[in-house]
Amino acid sequence: MRNNRSSSSSGGLGLFGVLTVVFVVLKLCHVIDWSWWWVLSPTIFSVVTFLLIVIVMMIVKKKFW
Repeated sequence: MRNNRSSSSSGGLGLFGVLTVVFVVLKLCHVIDWSWWWVLSPTIFSVVTFLLIVIVMMIVKKKFW
């Protein structure tokens, strides 16, 4: 029998996703008194990092191709 599981799929949350969930729960339970900017900063950091990587890849592709 063949095993049809894909080894390339990743499931679950990454480090920044887990941090965001933890910070939101702590904020909503009034354990921390941080600004929402700090609470959501792991997600913001992830998005900014992704966008920077895409921009750099576009620049490198245009320069070398």
